Amino acid sequence: MKYLEKLLGFIILIGSTVIEISTILFTLIKNIFFGFWENVKKIFLSIRAGKDLPKEKPKRRYFLSKVLSIFSLSFGEKMFVLGILFSIVFILIPITLVRWINELPSPEKLALETDRRSTRILDRRGRLLYEIYVDKNYNPVTVNEIPDHMIKATLAVEDDKFFQHPGIRVDSIIRALKNNITNKDSLQGGSTITQQLVKNTLLTSERTLSRKIKEAVLALLVEATYSKEKILEMYLNNISYGGTSWGVQSASQKYFGKNVWEITLGEASLLAGLPTAPTSYSPLSDINVAKERQKYVLDRMVFLGYINEDESEKAYKEELHFINQGGYIRAPHFVDFVRKDLEKRYGKRYVETGGLEVTTTLDLDLQDKVQEIIVSEVRNNSYLGFSNGAAVVLDAKKSEILAYVGSVDYFQDTWGAYDVVTALRQPGSSIKPVTYALALSGKYTPATFINDSPITYKFKDSEPYTPVNYDGKYHGKISLRHALANSYNVPAVKIANDVGPNNIVNKGREMGLTNWVADGAYGLSITLGGKEVMLLDHTNLYATLARLGNYEELSPYLSIKDSKSNSIYFDNRKKVQVLTPEVSYIIWDILSDNSARLPAFGVNNFLSIPGYKIAVKTGTTNNIKDNWALGYTPSYVVGVWVGNNDGSPMNQNLASGLTGAAPIWNKIMRVVLQGIDNEIFDQPENVFVKKDEKCGYSEIFIKGSNIPESLCPEKDSDKDKDKND
Repeated sequence: MKYLEKLLGFIILIGSTVIEISTILFTLIKNIFFGFWENVKKIFLSIRAGKDLPKEKPKRRYFLSKVLSIFSLSFGEKMFVLGILFSIVFILIPITLVRWINELPSPEKLALETDRRSTRILDRRGRLLYEIYVDKNYNPVTVNEIPDHMIKATLAVEDDKFFQHPGIRVDSIIRALKNNITNKDSLQGGSTITQQLVKNTLLTSERTLSRKIKEAVLALLVEATYSKEKILEMYLNNISYGGTSWGVQSASQKYFGKNVWEITLGEASLLAGLPTAPTSYSPLSDINVAKERQKYVLDRMVFLGYINEDESEKAYKEELHFINQGGYIRAPHFVDFVRKDLEKRYGKRYVETGGLEVTTTLDLDLQDKVQEIIVSEVRNNSYLGFSNGAAVVLDAKKSEILAYVGSVDYFQDTWGAYDVVTALRQPGSSIKPVTYALALSGKYTPATFINDSPITYKFKDSEPYTPVNYDGKYHGKISLRHALANSYNVPAVKIANDVGPNNIVNKGREMGLTNWVADGAYGLSITLGGKEVMLLDHTNLYATLARLGNYEELSPYLSIKDSKSNSIYFDNRKKVQVLTPEVSYIIWDILSDNSARLPAFGVNNFLSIPGYKIAVKTGTTNNIKDNWALGYTPSYVVGVWVGNNDGSPMNQNLASGLTGAAPIWNKIMRVVLQGIDNEIFDQPENVFVKKDEKCGYSEIFIKGSNIPESLCPEKDSDKDKDKND
């Protein structure tokens, strides 16, 4: 019924407008006709009196003769001319007008055009990381969320009769038309809020009479379709406030870093003055001009009775705090990672315009602390020869990304945006747990002795391969525990030869290394880091160990909702048991054994944190191009990389697993564990401890495994004998 009333009002308005226009045209034609008739009469009287006609310019005399020639036509000729005129005025023009109106955009399309929304990426506590949009940042809000003083400030400078007019204001149109006639170089608008909404969403911004007529007609139709409140809501969500900020919510966040419902009268009056000329009135370019415009808005509000003088003065004197405009993005590498994944899931167009609300797993507080540590440590240790660093922190139990630092400085011009977290780099010895996990799944135990002595492997169509330890020494018969804890290369290669390189690649893929494929391209060097990995995958591999052999795909999401708050994210991540809990427990026990790694790493090292039992492994490539440290508790995993983006080597004499990534890992893990008690794994039922009474050595075993008769280490004489073999 309400719609019919508006439609009837619209028809009446159109009718009255047509009558007014017809009256004006009739009066104009009448004046022109009688003017011509008076001139014709004077001419004939002059001729009859025998007077000379006044001399006129050739063009004027020619035009007058054409006009006079009409009156010399015969009756039939006059009827023909009148018929043509009648057809033009009453048939051709109406038909053209009807077709023109039918070609106008439908007012119903307005709701679709104004429903463009930016996708918001949030941290786990709802704090904004970034907004994704095409070229205009839309963040719509309801009219009820917009404070009354923001609405009144807008009405005061844009359209104070908004709630009284039917979509157009005749007085404004006449005023604008008068100005356009007298000043052809300046086409004035005289637009209402409804007209501006139509122009911004349904029409082009060309300054032509045709577009202005379309704008007026559509404004009337829009008023007949939507309520005043809805029109105002669509307008405030789709007007430009400068740059890429479209809509009052985006503007509030852009300039003041707050939601629109939180802004003060002072802030609202400044924002309300921007749409007329966003660039000229921008407080970011000239605060004095912006304040003058703000004063005008406040004066208009006083004049209209919206506020009093005291409120106006207080608002004007209010100190305004503008946020940094250097490109608002938090955790930029993580945001890029999430954006790529969203576009893969839902398509680029939907992500840019669909208004998704993406709540991620990222902890912004932890992210900022990790970033600060990376920046500080890389800069303070530049003498070691590395210029970049990256880190990942995972919640092992939930398979969630808590922190993601892709480089020292994302905004560094040449290489800052390079994301080391997802880059392929050689892992060095940090990959050895994969080989040892395979060994422990077979015939090996932590007490199995391996001969750390020289050996050369010869393969068809390849150069002989002789592995060496990082310290250049051989250590005789040592247990698997000590071989892994001290990261000796020769024992690892011997085990790799036993379990098979392709099996190592397959197991690495099962544990989380998504780029690993067993294609036979890699030999025994696979166990020393011969195949590249991504830091994110590598950290998740250690998370697989922290989950006692259960591989789970990582997720950066807690929830994804569409523009109507419907959940569109469903957690169907892959979860597979790839190692037994017993094997995983033994790996953790070895990597957390400070006593076992004492020969290689010494007493005071960065691989331990007092009061905590933490499994940790370092890795350094032969040419010292990449340096890693990865460690975990039952709940948290921290992975760190340092090096140079271009692959240039670090300081050969100073850089190592203990001087590069390990100190950074230690500091990050301390932050992660702050306020958390020491956490250890429960020993699986199938794992037991055996002690050798002869030497007091103890070791853990899986029930049913090959248990040696003696757990005592080899004597020094025996080691020397082994070295000479």
